[in-house]
Amino acid sequence: MITTPTAPAGGTGPVGCSGDRPLTGTLALPAPTGLRSQDGTGHVLLDWDPVDGALGYVVQRSDSADGPFVPLDHGEGDVPAVPRPPYADTRVEAGRGYWYKVASWTDAGPGPLTPGPVRGCARARGIDPAAVAVRVDAGAAPVPLRGVWKRTIGSAHLPLPPGAEPGPGGADADAEHAEAVHIVLGGIGIRTVRAHGTFLPERVTVRPDGTFDFTGLDAALDRLLAAGLEPVVELSFPPTGLAADPRDTVLTRGGGGSALRDPGRYGELCRELTLHLCERHGADEVAGWLFEVGSEPAPEALRTGTQDACHRRYGTAARAVKSVDDRIRVGWRSPGAAARVGALLEFCRREDVPIDFVSARTRGDAPLDLRPLTRSFARATGRPEPEVLWTERGVTASRFHPADDSAFAAPSVLRAVKSALASADALASWVATDHMARTGPPPALFHGGSGLLTAGNLRKPRYWALRLLSGLTGGRVPARVTGDGAEALVESLATAAGDGTRADVLVWNGTPDRTRAAGAAALDRAALVEVRGLTPDAVYDVTLWRVDEGHADIRTVWEAMGGGDWPDAEQWARLRAADVLPAEPLPEVAANPDGTVSLSVDLPMPGVRSLRLTRA
Repeated sequence: MITTPTAPAGGTGPVGCSGDRPLTGTLALPAPTGLRSQDGTGHVLLDWDPVDGALGYVVQRSDSADGPFVPLDHGEGDVPAVPRPPYADTRVEAGRGYWYKVASWTDAGPGPLTPGPVRGCARARGIDPAAVAVRVDAGAAPVPLRGVWKRTIGSAHLPLPPGAEPGPGGADADAEHAEAVHIVLGGIGIRTVRAHGTFLPERVTVRPDGTFDFTGLDAALDRLLAAGLEPVVELSFPPTGLAADPRDTVLTRGGGGSALRDPGRYGELCRELTLHLCERHGADEVAGWLFEVGSEPAPEALRTGTQDACHRRYGTAARAVKSVDDRIRVGWRSPGAAARVGALLEFCRREDVPIDFVSARTRGDAPLDLRPLTRSFARATGRPEPEVLWTERGVTASRFHPADDSAFAAPSVLRAVKSALASADALASWVATDHMARTGPPPALFHGGSGLLTAGNLRKPRYWALRLLSGLTGGRVPARVTGDGAEALVESLATAAGDGTRADVLVWNGTPDRTRAAGAAALDRAALVEVRGLTPDAVYDVTLWRVDEGHADIRTVWEAMGGGDWPDAEQWARLRAADVLPAEPLPEVAANPDGTVSLSVDLPMPGVRSLRLTRA
């Protein structure tokens, strides 16, 4: 289905039914009301009434009721905001009082603070861990559990080119990268990958006669498709042959960093690429792919021009892609931390530019809620609401942070997924493997790399967390946590078969505070898991899986072996033998006459527990 352009390059002016009214979420909002605090063991729990139109909230703290109040710093996060209440402040000293205020967060930044502060004072741990209860209704009608974490995975680049630098000990880094793709495909169920670096020099070049050579890109995409993955085609920084200053490059692989010499030529490139892909792979196949236009106006990195120039580059690319086949879904990627999404949507409304999705990255914290922006855009234009895709989510904002390799990352990724289930269409982990051309060869086996897998493809704790999530069976049923730190430190997801034969409960204990990445005894919990709605008086087999510092944490295994930079052959063999998530059978249990089963599990922070009850 090849089509022709339907809109002139200059746009058609304002559209929609809302005139020039700003989109919801682009202007400052009032402060939240109902702010309240609760003293918890090792934390202060804060809650408030949500504000309609807020993308998130900024919690600020002071040692005095009179201030000054400063945003709580989680350490290594993109923005000092959380998507919704409740919130647990774990950067506290037991017995010391703190004062809190909260502001709403929009595309314009934080709004006014709550006028009256609330006080909180964390308690010290007692002899035993504080308690929480997880109550699951397995008898409720199951609903599909949306696989937002399986839709795509972030990528630092397309597959490494053949002949890439050897890995440690002469390992074939390219072969390990390909193997990593198969591991995340089979173990987690991921089906697409964000193909970063589409227009890098080894992928696309401009011939002397002005035509485009896609040979390198074809080879890279062929290898992705052969692995069973579809690409999210990133129309990123342009080839240096189209840049105003070809010497101005970014990253380690020569992406064009300057403004475009001729924006029209960029449109030609995007159109020719789309035509080429449709001819090579079939129009119906390519119509199912996503085309993501990278937009990076920040002058300190990926310098592709002003914000207006970036918006117009998006308009040029989007119209070029749609001119080939209107079925192709095209969207815009925020220049980091979900900034300027509202401004881009305003541009698309004003200039009548097509947009099917907005995408963004988030590092460290759970993703914010961009739906006020997308829903307002749909109301203002009469068009379908753009999807919200977080195509890059990392545990930390910096590279080489030890938290990325540790058990701390396991509840972190589950917290982010649960948040995305309520507000997004995709949440992509950043990235599959520590083999990243952007950062160069890994300096050591455990160096804080961003991959779910190490060099050598050992599985990190956050891989196992996603594996457990993907292993949930049946449909989602209600799960509610009560007790000390409920729904802020300790959260849960549950699924059930709907006929009383099986129920799965996934529960985790974590904090966004990277200063607690190594754990904190005061935040450990004892969890009572109560599952009702099962078959009365029936006997159930119980299986437990654990992810924490002592279970499914391959870095801990390496440190127990003496650690160091890289294993020798014998150590590699031992590490691979330990690279498992064992299923632990527990004693069978009988449901009560009302169909309820109760189980007690320890829940360290950081830690993940997954329980499966199967009728015997």
